[in-house]
Amino acid sequence: LIGSCSLEENLKPRVQWLNSLGLDNSQVAKTITSFPPLMSCSLEENLKPMVQWLKGLGMDDSQVAKTIASFPQLMGSYSLEKNLKPKMKSLREHGFTDQHLVEVLSTFPALLGYSSKRLEHRIGVLESSGLLRKHSLSSCMVLTDATFSERFEH
Repeated sequence: LIGSCSLEENLKPRVQWLNSLGLDNSQVAKTITSFPPLMSCSLEENLKPMVQWLKGLGMDDSQVAKTIASFPQLMGSYSLEKNLKPKMKSLREHGFTDQHLVEVLSTFPALLGYSSKRLEHRIGVLESSGLLRKHSLSSCMVLTDATFSERFEH
């Protein structure tokens, strides 16, 4: 994919933009390597709105940079309107505050990469067992279905 991108039109502006967000050159290289499609995402239509949304949640610049560096797929694989905002709404409906969500997402942005079905199911199981606040949501999301079921579904 990177081979098909124009250096001047695609790569250079995005690298400079990522640097301007606080990612150093090694983080930019890792980000591009782990998610090459990022380089073909529109700055104006995809990348900048996503950063604005993250900041609107309450993330500071360093949290945004860390989120992008650790889960660049968030920037180009998920629709804000159809995927991310509904997931955040659902998490809020389960009692997660924006402050708590910022803390979770800045350390585990891949949380938003899970399907809504998986997220809802696991939150429901933990909530009905009274365990939602006792267990890290991120540690519960990474478990296989079998392991999650064994530990939490009775």
